Amino acid sequence: MYWTLELASRLEDAPWPATKEELIDYAIRSGALLEVIENLEELEDDGEIYESIEDIWPDYPSKDDFFWNEEEY
Repeated sequence: MYWTLELASRLEDAPWPATKEELIDYAIRSGALLEVIENLEELEDDGEIYESIEDIWPDYPSKDDFFWNEEEY
């Protein structure tokens, strides 16, 4: 399983919290790329309810990762 920003961004507006099946259904209805659906199908299915994209992709960049802070450099 692999995630890219483009693929994961298709799930940002998903109805969180959601189960694996609900995320797959949302991805299909929203016209997400086949790679998104394939990645979701590869999730371990133990009935877990995912609260956000970070539960699926722990390294998902936050909005803070995209802002430039001149004082840091």
